Amino acid sequence: MSAQSQSTTNPCPQVETARRLADEVLFPTTVATDRGGVIPTAHLQALQDAGLYGIFSSESVGGSNLSSANRDLVIEALAGGCLTTTFIWQQHAGPATATALCEGEAHRYAAGLAKGETRGGVAFAHLLRQGEPVLRAEPCSDGWLVSGTAPYVTGWGNVDIVLVAACWHDSVVWGIVPGIESRTMSASMLELTAVNSSSTAVIKFDQHLVTTDDMTSVVPFDSWLESYRMGLRANGSLALGVTGRCLSLLGPSDLDEEYATARHRLDTASIDELPAARANASDLCMRSATTLVAASGGGAVALSHHAQLLARQAMFLLVQSQTSEIRSHQLSGSF
Repeated sequence: MSAQSQSTTNPCPQVETARRLADEVLFPTTVATDRGGVIPTAHLQALQDAGLYGIFSSESVGGSNLSSANRDLVIEALAGGCLTTTFIWQQHAGPATATALCEGEAHRYAAGLAKGETRGGVAFAHLLRQGEPVLRAEPCSDGWLVSGTAPYVTGWGNVDIVLVAACWHDSVVWGIVPGIESRTMSASMLELTAVNSSSTAVIKFDQHLVTTDDMTSVVPFDSWLESYRMGLRANGSLALGVTGRCLSLLGPSDLDEEYATARHRLDTASIDELPAARANASDLCMRSATTLVAASGGGAVALSHHAQLLARQAMFLLVQSQTSEIRSHQLSGSF
């Protein structure tokens, strides 16, 4: 039994399902998934069959309307089974939420996303970069023309649509694009040291038309950034999941209490406290993984060993969804 499966009592059905899938389906094949270069379609299908794509959608569009606390536990459980699978699946939250809330024609995607019959990805990590925007939008008679580069789009080839964010003056333009290449949208795959099988791509746009019917919103950048800061808790569940798996393989240790404390800090943190709590969670994840490597001995460096895989995943989670505030805490050690 994984460490995270003991973290709460009387969990909701979706949390119990996620923990079962993590232990029985995802974790037994996670090394093979990492080395295979592509995600097994059976993994994503298992999540769809279990209704877990629906946890990001409201009941009004066919989702499960799960509380944020239980969504965090589902993410944590799945991350402890296979971070690669979880990383692809979690991107679905963006378009599922955006289309469910949209009052325009893009709302038509919401029901399919809630069921997982349509699978979604996101392209907005570039918004956190310093300097000039790398992806811009300009209004036109039919909608918006998008040009530039989206440097990290996860699940390419496994998603049907992508929610894209492009900058326009001091605003962010959000719209849906198909998850396939075209004359105005091309993809090149990245090679990553961890979660490489997540099929993460660089997408280049050249005057790509996003029609008015595929627009979800246009919001001020500052408003988006504030809402993003409010949502930092969910990505902390990825680090907690990998930490929990490391600790379950280690057995009882002094890190167990820190694990419970790290989750409590994330759960109770204010918006301003979340960056430090996130930095603390990623630091604990890294220390748990390196402790597992040390405890496992020389065999840990074999590509067939779980310890090296979890250590690489912990490294990845140091920078995944990293804001300047999180980085500052990480570099200063002020958790």
